[in-house]
Amino acid sequence: MSMTHHFGLLTGAGVSWWIGLVLATIHIWYLNTCRIQKTQDLFVRRLYEGALIEQSLLLNTRFHIQSKNRRKRLDQYKPKSLTQPQFDDFTFEAHIYFDDAFTNVTGSQHRHLNTYAKDLVKIIADVYGIFKNLDKTFFEVQQQIPDQAIIKTPYGARLVVEMPHGNNIVVHFKDKEKIRNKKRWSQVMYLYYLLGWKLMTKYYRHWQEGQHEKQLRRKIQKEKHNTYLLALDGDTDFQPAAVMLLIDRLKMYPRVGAACGRIHPTGSGPAVWFQKFEYAVSHWLQKTAEHVFGSVLCSPGCFSLFRAEALMDDNVMKKYSTNSTEPSHYIQYDQGEDRWLCTLLLKQGWRVEYNAASDAYTNAPENFKELYNQRKRWGPSTMANVVDLLGSTNIVSKRNLSMSKLFMFYQLFGIISAILAPSTICLMVAASLSFILEMPPAVALVIAVIPPAIYLGLCFKLKPDTQISLAGILSVAYAFLMVVVAISIIASIIKEQTILTPSSIFIVAMSIIYIVTALMHPQELPLVFYGFLYIICIPSAYLLLTIYSMVNMNSVSWGTRETKPTPGAAPGVSTLRAKTKKAKGIFQKLCSWMKCCKKSLPISEDTQPLINAQPQENLVPESMPDPQTQDTDANDVSEKEQMQVKTGFDCPAKCWINELERLSNDIQLQEHFLDKDEENFWNELIKKYLEPVKIDKEKQEKTKNDLQELRNKVNFSFFFLNAMWLMTAFIFQVFDVFSLKIKIVDFNLQETGRTSQIEPMNLMFILGFAISVLLQFVGMLHHRVSTLIHYIAFLETEPKQHKSAENEVDSVADSNDESAYNTDQENQSSQDWESEFYNSNLNIQIIQEDFV
Repeated sequence: MSMTHHFGLLTGAGVSWWIGLVLATIHIWYLNTCRIQKTQDLFVRRLYEGALIEQSLLLNTRFHIQSKNRRKRLDQYKPKSLTQPQFDDFTFEAHIYFDDAFTNVTGSQHRHLNTYAKDLVKIIADVYGIFKNLDKTFFEVQQQIPDQAIIKTPYGARLVVEMPHGNNIVVHFKDKEKIRNKKRWSQVMYLYYLLGWKLMTKYYRHWQEGQHEKQLRRKIQKEKHNTYLLALDGDTDFQPAAVMLLIDRLKMYPRVGAACGRIHPTGSGPAVWFQKFEYAVSHWLQKTAEHVFGSVLCSPGCFSLFRAEALMDDNVMKKYSTNSTEPSHYIQYDQGEDRWLCTLLLKQGWRVEYNAASDAYTNAPENFKELYNQRKRWGPSTMANVVDLLGSTNIVSKRNLSMSKLFMFYQLFGIISAILAPSTICLMVAASLSFILEMPPAVALVIAVIPPAIYLGLCFKLKPDTQISLAGILSVAYAFLMVVVAISIIASIIKEQTILTPSSIFIVAMSIIYIVTALMHPQELPLVFYGFLYIICIPSAYLLLTIYSMVNMNSVSWGTRETKPTPGAAPGVSTLRAKTKKAKGIFQKLCSWMKCCKKSLPISEDTQPLINAQPQENLVPESMPDPQTQDTDANDVSEKEQMQVKTGFDCPAKCWINELERLSNDIQLQEHFLDKDEENFWNELIKKYLEPVKIDKEKQEKTKNDLQELRNKVNFSFFFLNAMWLMTAFIFQVFDVFSLKIKIVDFNLQETGRTSQIEPMNLMFILGFAISVLLQFVGMLHHRVSTLIHYIAFLETEPKQHKSAENEVDSVADSNDESAYNTDQENQSSQDWESEFYNSNLNIQIIQEDFV
């Protein structure tokens, strides 16, 4: 009896305890969560009780998920609404340009969407489901996704998805057998479409209908000024507030043509850790210095906002859309499109700005090979664009009020430092060897030059992959040397009881500057811990990588996101590009618009090429010479397939619909059709600019030889200057022509009786580098104050409802009067209604190009 009674008490207590647990955790049934949530957002404590894990998780769950009000999506943040005036400040839509989205399938006569394109459709369906259930409880029945549109187009196919809050996502699937592929031509494609067809054609129709010319000109200028294009990479993550901060810069200053934010590399591994600190230093110091003392030279394609008016200016898109005909064009035009676009904007008088509070996160190369191939493109293209600007110093400084001659001199010093970087690293390594092994400086210099000289010679003979493997081995050796040097310098400071030696002063000063700079960016302070890895990788980044980039500058292939054709595929199969380990895309960087046609229309000259979008008119200039070789495919296209390309759509729309419908049971696709005018627009655009490249073996061989000849000339000049710099240093060290001797004192400022000798070449390097970093540090301090003011102002206004139109007109008009970016180049006829620009609705186009 007692045992039964005791068991009954336990059972009753267990039931009561269970009911209490249910009541205590009833809140979890009504939580509004996303599928992927951070641990700190879901739970009060990150730890759990192992013995009672279920109870621990239930009781530890938050009542209110922190990220619900902190993280928003653009579709939810700015819904498309015709009934709520508070959302009428701007409208936006997103476009994904998916390059090389079709492939041949063995046994099929039609082209099919490749696996990466299908994955994108699946992701869109998943994201739609997340959007649709943001405000729904866990057990509530999900709403049915409405039908979406699939359209066959002259360039391939188009998927139009209307998101739950009314904004559209438009996916353009490109078929490289119908339209030219590669990144720059995708940019030309969407710029003609967005800025020519969607923005300007309607005004041409209004003019045909007889509307007043002066009024149309005002509307055109107003809409161009207030249309912005946000260029993204496919793997970029950001919050709506980051876009708002960039929009603020363009709204406040009429002469700002582009603005970029703070880019944070993401990923794992030593290569990413190196890039984290490298990106941090370049943004903390270099980009802020450009912003404060002049203008930013490169607005990165992974996260930048462009003004349509700037893109549609003279000599921007007209120059950008030309074919590469000279060897230097392949390097400057096709290897660094974002930097070249900014070069064109700066030459035309537009300013490019940097906003440190606008954060974006993008995937970075995670292995040594991919990092080297990425920088192989960036290095030569950066140098080519800076040299282009320096060669136009007089014109640029007159046309662009932000680019003074003093700022151009600062850029000249930067490019000289970049050219002499290999020899400077050799001098640094020589000083390290002399310090550690106590050998004569001249002997140490000879030893330091031998490994990079051998590597330079081997790079002209070995394959790129072998060059990278050899660079990896040398990088490890240099890293060990840098560690030994750092430890030796620290030991020397402790042993000698002084920091007043040249090497110690330099290291301590640089450390203080970087630490203070990091403290000025408290959210990024942990990145300082990656600084040690950055320091030991300096020889690899500025010596070996420079050699690899210069020797392989004749290779104009991207080297990343490329895979070999699928075995067994039919001739003409599309080359699939895939980022390592993931099917990632690349959201396209924004470019510019052309102003080339000079045909007489009763509308202003600057609008002619955009309005002139009817099929009977010329959309583009005369055809250029044969397109560049990097747009050619190694596989020959059969005559039958070429006829299919010329005659239209070799794959019926039903083929795409059936393929895409099988991917998801949620999205139902309905076949839609382009209107006749838009179809004519695409046919004319493809005919003039974007026809698939025909293989020309003779031209390919000539281009290859021209690029090798250019590579040889540039490399001779580049390494000859470095050799002269090293030879000068060697002569100074051997003959002791001149040296500066400094008495060493201890921590108590008492002379130790020893002296330190500084070679003139080392002295020049230390002074030049110190002055450059000091200027960047001053610019950083100024920029931090400006960013803080802007961010506080943004936080003060962002959560509130939008001001009335009248108050906004007054405040913005005042800021425009005080703006330093107003120039005398603006048309006098536009001054009467210029203030209307900053009161009007904004049109935001989000551009994303997916390379697979």
